[in-house]
Amino acid sequence: MILALDIGTSSARATAFDDTGHAVDGLFHRVPYEVSVGRDGAVEHDPRRLLEAITTCLDAAQARGRRQPFRAVGVATFWHGLLGFDANGHPATPVYMWGDTRSAPDARILGSALDEAALHARTGCHLHPSYWPAKLRWLARDRPAQTRRVARWGSIGELLELELFGTAGTSISMASGTGLLDQETLAWDGESLAAAGIDEARLFPLSERTDARRSLRPSWARRWPTLRDVPWFPAVGDGAASNVGADCTDPSRVALNVGTSAALRIVTETTAPPPWGLWRYRLDRRASLIGGALSEGGNAYAWCRKVLRLTDDAATEAALATAADDHGLSVLPFFAGERAPGWRGDRRAVLDGLTLDTTPVAIVRAVLEAVALRLALVYTLLEPRATPGHLVVGSGGALVASAAWAQIIADALDRPLIVSREEEATSRGAALLALDALGVRPVATPTPAPPGTTFRPDPVGHARSVAALQRQQALDRALAP
Repeated sequence: MILALDIGTSSARATAFDDTGHAVDGLFHRVPYEVSVGRDGAVEHDPRRLLEAITTCLDAAQARGRRQPFRAVGVATFWHGLLGFDANGHPATPVYMWGDTRSAPDARILGSALDEAALHARTGCHLHPSYWPAKLRWLARDRPAQTRRVARWGSIGELLELELFGTAGTSISMASGTGLLDQETLAWDGESLAAAGIDEARLFPLSERTDARRSLRPSWARRWPTLRDVPWFPAVGDGAASNVGADCTDPSRVALNVGTSAALRIVTETTAPPPWGLWRYRLDRRASLIGGALSEGGNAYAWCRKVLRLTDDAATEAALATAADDHGLSVLPFFAGERAPGWRGDRRAVLDGLTLDTTPVAIVRAVLEAVALRLALVYTLLEPRATPGHLVVGSGGALVASAAWAQIIADALDRPLIVSREEEATSRGAALLALDALGVRPVATPTPAPPGTTFRPDPVGHARSVAALQRQQALDRALAP
């Protein structure tokens, strides 16, 4: 068996998979947690809370997997999270998440001082508060005492390696989501480091996704004897693992993931820079991912349900299955700033067109449609990089849970959407990458069209989506000329 760890934005999961990539019944454990948010744009995680959730998942896996030992551990975690470590390798800061927008002014300053087009072509990343250059400049300016305590900067993946093995590296996959990596040379980019105000010595060494660690530190070896000497592979970006887990490993398949946020991605071996408005990250030295991510997805749905106090899931889902754009509302869904395709980190959400008869479910429907419209903009940029006749394969808890939202997105894209039956695509991807590293099952193994439910675009629904997108863009221009 392979043990897959998925350290996500809203929960940690441990799942066991067999050597064919199928989940093993009864060997799954999930620990939810919540980010800390602030009115100033703060979005943070307590690294110790994340580590506690991970070890709880590993405790459960160890207890349930005693009779059939694990062969390896694969890890995936969220891209862009920034964590400072002190000289002893302990957390010296919170984990600053991709949705934290406090460095938006610093991103604007960098944008005015640097050739962003050239930087985007090299690093695959825009100058935006999601990425490390702006965040590091903001921290140095706003929290100098805290920054001085930091010996190295990394992610939750490095914290896990340091805790379990006493040493750590940053995988090329994770490094590619920082805004500091040259995508062609696969080395830290000098201009980006200078813009961030740090040097290479304050980062972890780069590693391959196949560079396994073994031999847990004694305290952990005693706690998890079945995991003591198995290979642990470095963390890869959750988006990369999700594409692999959804069997979207070449340009013939576009992966759509709607979890806490939402993204469209393809895996490619092309060396061409990404289109302006999209990003380019890495799975490894061979394969890149080109795509675009929104700051909103399931988090926007969760916000609506919480604020509007919608507690009946079945009634809400039924009410959402109404005519497209039948509410008279226009929404800019920038609850955590804008990422793709406009990359304006200081934008905020707007709800326009409220009347006395507007219902809570109408607001939810309008928000879900608004997210789908932003995905349609990303898809327009990404579609030319996919092969003709490509499939769009959807995954992610927020998408799987709502057939109404899946239909809304299919209408917006004007493309059939296959919602995969694989509920844990990211975990499965981490397991498949581990099997690939072991030489058991190559990632590029051809697969038939993934099983799932196909949502076909409705012509009327698409026509209404086009009209809604025009209103959304007009509202955007009016508020941010």
